Amino acid sequence: MAASKSNFHVRSNSLPSKSHPLLQQCKDHLVRLESSDAASSSSLNHKLSGLEDLHECVEKLLQLPSTQQAFVHGSKEQWVDQLVDGSLSLLDLCSAAKDAVLHTKECAREIQSIMRRRRGAEVSLESQIRKYSASRKVVKKAIRKALHTLNGVETKSSFSPSNNDNETAALISVLREVEAVTHAVFQSLLSFISGPKEQTKLGGWTLVSNILHSKRVGSEEEAQHVNEFTKVDVALHSLMGHEMKIENVQSELKNLELCVQDFEERLDCLFRRLIKTRVSFLNILNN
Repeated sequence: MAASKSNFHVRSNSLPSKSHPLLQQCKDHLVRLESSDAASSSSLNHKLSGLEDLHECVEKLLQLPSTQQAFVHGSKEQWVDQLVDGSLSLLDLCSAAKDAVLHTKECAREIQSIMRRRRGAEVSLESQIRKYSASRKVVKKAIRKALHTLNGVETKSSFSPSNNDNETAALISVLREVEAVTHAVFQSLLSFISGPKEQTKLGGWTLVSNILHSKRVGSEEEAQHVNEFTKVDVALHSLMGHEMKIENVQSELKNLELCVQDFEERLDCLFRRLIKTRVSFLNILNN
């Protein structure tokens, strides 16, 4: 699935001249994130790193007296509720991505362990491959649910401050943009992990296999689908059909392990950053 722009996308094209520099820093991070692609594991890791930097900037922004004053004055307004609810939505999406990555890592390692034993492990290997396939179905189902929830969040209306204060309006615009871009990155990541729709017929797997082994990928969507997760799906299916050597499958599993490890580290850091942001929101409104 190609990365798509979020419908929740709201941008302030020009901030008031007296706005705090941290607002501009957040906008600079946003521009960098929006200008980079997300078609490979390395580019997605780069985006996750950029998200961490962005939310670190947001955390500093939330510590400003002017920001806290704006939230306190607007505590009864709907834009505040939207932003606070949005912080929880981002945590849920990050948690869904973390779970998907961890689930995949554990099952892939079990297969690798059986492959290393080799002799007398054929029956166990076949059983473990079936277990991995079942696990992938669970992961994909959870991802579809998370993406469905995300689409519901994106269609909500946005509310502006009632006092028409330009500085508060600029703050709200940037924070909404942060949420929208974070949603978009998580959407790209979850779609990347999920890969193409479940292939129930051999013809479907053959199509993916042809894309996998072709010298040139015909579209951005196909490029996203031919990633470390999809390659392992296809390799294991081919191994079951005695169409691929076990050494080649081990190589694909190793690439997946490295990919998953990078995602896991980035998501752990980002999850902690998102928790800090949500806590800051709640502390401002409760003090």
